[in-house]
Amino acid sequence: MQQRRLGRQGLTVSEIGYGAMGTAVGYGPSDDTVSITAIRRAHELGVTHFDTAAGYGWGEGEKLLGHALAPVRDEVTIATKFGIDPGFVPDSRPQRIRESVEDSLRHLGVDVIDVLYQHGPDPDVPVEDVVGTMKELVEAGKVRYLGLSNTDADAIRRAHAVHPISVLQDEYSVFAHHSEQFFPVLEELGIGLVAYSPLAHGFLSGAVTPREKYAADDFRQTAPWWDPENFDRNLSKADELTRLAESKGVSLSQLALAWLLAKKDYVVPIPGSRNADRVAQNIAAAELKLTADDVARIDEIAPDGAIGRRGI
Repeated sequence: MQQRRLGRQGLTVSEIGYGAMGTAVGYGPSDDTVSITAIRRAHELGVTHFDTAAGYGWGEGEKLLGHALAPVRDEVTIATKFGIDPGFVPDSRPQRIRESVEDSLRHLGVDVIDVLYQHGPDPDVPVEDVVGTMKELVEAGKVRYLGLSNTDADAIRRAHAVHPISVLQDEYSVFAHHSEQFFPVLEELGIGLVAYSPLAHGFLSGAVTPREKYAADDFRQTAPWWDPENFDRNLSKADELTRLAESKGVSLSQLALAWLLAKKDYVVPIPGSRNADRVAQNIAAAELKLTADDVARIDEIAPDGAIGRRGI
């Protein structure tokens, strides 16, 4: 596994990471033992960057990830997020940030958080105040690197002026091109991009099904890409991408991840799977090197991403 540098502050991670949201929420019933096996398999295959959040099960996701990585803590970087309360209302008040970080340290079972993100903007708290508090946590030795998630270019600039931002986390995949608007500011300021949902919430996993096949609490029950008026057209795009992948002897998920790696050398996708075999398949995407023509062909198939509003 090759390494990629995120930002200019010293953060270096495996070129493919692991997103742990699905071990706690969003994708139907989970089994902690199976999830822990998948996480540890990712590490065995070279993954060094693991991502979670306080809001993934309100601490349960952090506990699971911390337990899974405890034997190899010194070999990995762990990222988590603050900024939403159990009612999914933004809350980045300084005191709440401090409390959330203390909770995350305890749940993860670590002395320091490698990457701390604001999960999303809080309209009631200026980003300068948010990052000012995050900066205090760096100075206190509780956090190493800072990031933002689900934000905009202006906020990135304002935040970076208070304390260097190492990484932006945003949705990015063949089906969601929103993050490309950030490339100029990321390159200007030397900030990396961690791509969440790099397999389009499973639409590019090779195992997509209509929403009625998913559990009642699966977020895809309300995701626009699965709306009846959009699903078949998006499935047609996925089928065409699958044919291209098969012509190269790889899976659709591997093609989708390789596309991200080929886009920019500061992009790190964080696919998440609770299945150890799928984890191995995803990681093998790092071995697939796409040509400029390959990337252009993928862009031609899905020039504007999926049909329907992006994400959830």
